[in-house]
Amino acid sequence: MKFQVIFTFDSEYEGYIAEVPELPGCVSQGKTLDEAIENIKDAITGYLHVQAKHGKPYIVKESQVFIGEVVV
Repeated sequence: MKFQVIFTFDSEYEGYIAEVPELPGCVSQGKTLDEAIENIKDAITGYLHVQAKHGKPYIVKESQVFIGEVVV
């Protein structure tokens, strides 16, 4: 499964915050981008496990989203 993840550098934390918009409340962090990626993968796995355990299995949504950046 693929999930869109938003990574934001937090200067106070001095690391990255990772959030999955499609999974409300699924957030993690890491001091490096690689660490944040690994941590959000664990968070997604845990989120899906808990949802399934409570009878709310994740239903895959067919959508493609691309977030880009434009400098003017």
